[in-house]
Amino acid sequence: MGGSYDGSLTDDGLFDAKWLDEVTGDTPTILRGWNYHTAWVNTAALRAGGITSETPDPTCGEIVRRPDGTPLGTLREAAANDFIERVVPRHPEDAQLRALDAATQQYIAHGITWVQDAWVEPADVDVYCAAAQAGHLHARVNLAFKADPGDWLSQLVEFGAARRRIEELDTEMLTARTVKFFVDGIIENFSAFLTEPYAVRPDERGTPNWAPNELARAVREIDALGFQIHLHAIGDAAVTSALDAIEYAQQINDAWDRRPVVAHAILVRPADVNRFFELGVIANFEPYWAQCDHVTMSQTIPYIGEVRGKWQYLIHSVRSAGAQVSFGSDWPVSSMDWRLAFATAVTRRDPFDEGAERLIPEERVDAATAFAAFTEGTSFQAFAATRGSLRVGNVADAMLLSDDPLQTEASQIPALAIQGTWLSGKRVSG
Repeated sequence: MGGSYDGSLTDDGLFDAKWLDEVTGDTPTILRGWNYHTAWVNTAALRAGGITSETPDPTCGEIVRRPDGTPLGTLREAAANDFIERVVPRHPEDAQLRALDAATQQYIAHGITWVQDAWVEPADVDVYCAAAQAGHLHARVNLAFKADPGDWLSQLVEFGAARRRIEELDTEMLTARTVKFFVDGIIENFSAFLTEPYAVRPDERGTPNWAPNELARAVREIDALGFQIHLHAIGDAAVTSALDAIEYAQQINDAWDRRPVVAHAILVRPADVNRFFELGVIANFEPYWAQCDHVTMSQTIPYIGEVRGKWQYLIHSVRSAGAQVSFGSDWPVSSMDWRLAFATAVTRRDPFDEGAERLIPEERVDAATAFAAFTEGTSFQAFAATRGSLRVGNVADAMLLSDDPLQTEASQIPALAIQGTWLSGKRVSG
């Protein structure tokens, strides 16, 4: 098993099992795409998974097929994820513990003291609890349990029990406050949910993973249990559906400090910009994607068209409307290095190419706004506002940089050296 191949290396994002066979032979092999919504498998893996021309597509997923109906070797959305869950052996617990140890040490080395695992399955809880008890979590981690569109009602008890179990550990290093909803997929798979059809597929608007009424009902029920709602929404229709569900929960449920999140929000209709502020929704952007890279220019914009191409990553507009904005990386989809994302938010171009074309330059934000989104914005999302700024009485999470990022030229931001990280007043890196 491997990961992070570049889906834009082919014009249509499709990869043939036969190409992989030439390298891997009869060893069952699966590679996850860099976007984690796609997988490329060889013939031996298709055989191991029992996938044939007779295998139906799963709900909210696609087994891409050749003209004769045989599986090509590219699996999308639930087809890829179900295959991994059902066929690929899980790593042993000691390997998972080592991975958590290494990953959270990397975060600390980058000056990051809080992260959220936004895709937690029931089997992950044991590993996280063991990691917290054995001291393998070097950065604080919040778990976001993945809500299943077909089984969410039965998950309610499970989510509550897992949260109580983690609370009983009584450690600041692990929390479980959040439930994650995948409202749709991604543009490059034609699975992002759009209000109007794709520019290159006039009969297709994408794949909503949830019927709007069912999403609203599930959000209301889970919100009533005191979980923070976190919705992955990439297409403009998915963003609207996510905001509608949050609004419904607020109308029905008692008021509380809920801090709902819409993550990615890649395409936002102008009519929805003000709703983030009006509903108290945190807009969690991944600013490193807001550039004219190969994927954006060869797939994203051609697929959605020039008009909607101007609706991408409306960070300045949403922030100017008064909404709370937080920044993330979506690692391992893209680099965990916040300096690259910071520079991209300020420039809206490749941070290493000063002559690169800018993506909707009017949506740039200044350095202070970008830095606040990574610090105060993210700590607000984490229900930990006292960690997000340097003020007397706050928790002493801190990072020492070689220069002031607010006074550094954007092209030099990626070169800033991280000279130390402190967690609750204790130096843990550098």
